[in-house]
Amino acid sequence: MAYIIGIAGGSASGKTLLLKSLRDMFSEDEVCIISQDDYYRPIGEQARDENGQINFDLPSGIDDEAFLHDVKLLAAGKGFTKKEYTFNNPGKLAGELVFKPAPLIVVEGLFIFYFKEISSMLDLKVFIDAEEELKLDRRLKRDTEERGYSREDILYQWENHVVPASERYLLPYREGADIIITNNYSLSKGIKIIADHIRLNL
Repeated sequence: MAYIIGIAGGSASGKTLLLKSLRDMFSEDEVCIISQDDYYRPIGEQARDENGQINFDLPSGIDDEAFLHDVKLLAAGKGFTKKEYTFNNPGKLAGELVFKPAPLIVVEGLFIFYFKEISSMLDLKVFIDAEEELKLDRRLKRDTEERGYSREDILYQWENHVVPASERYLLPYREGADIIITNNYSLSKGIKIIADHIRLNL
């Protein structure tokens, strides 16, 4: 049976960097990484706020049934493929993601502790935290450079969607994590902690 680690944390807390580091440190035969970000519902199914703006920061925006189904497949030792989610960037061509079963599975996303069935499958829960100002600075840089969003749109989303969702669907589960990593200046210590834990469980 696969050992499953869940990694949650606020927007721009450092989850992507942690996952990239793990991919560089371990082979596909050792670790399989699956992200909530690849399970967003189509734009037409996303909720809108009182100003008519799409709110991507709600659990309802994620196809949690498909996400759970695929995590269960990996846990059962079965692989699958699916299309990459491109964050609605018209300039990016969606690729095909290949998921291969491995003895250790890393499940990542904002709401993985909130989704009860997914949370119940996790053998280890990791929460990545950082100061709000730092997370906002990182999100501004990421979303302008990688996703083509304007600064105005990013700030609107942050104030009206990201922060309220974090307070309601993410932070209440922080203290239930087995490991809490603070990523204000460097994630190197946190990466080592998780990597060492993985090696012990491979």
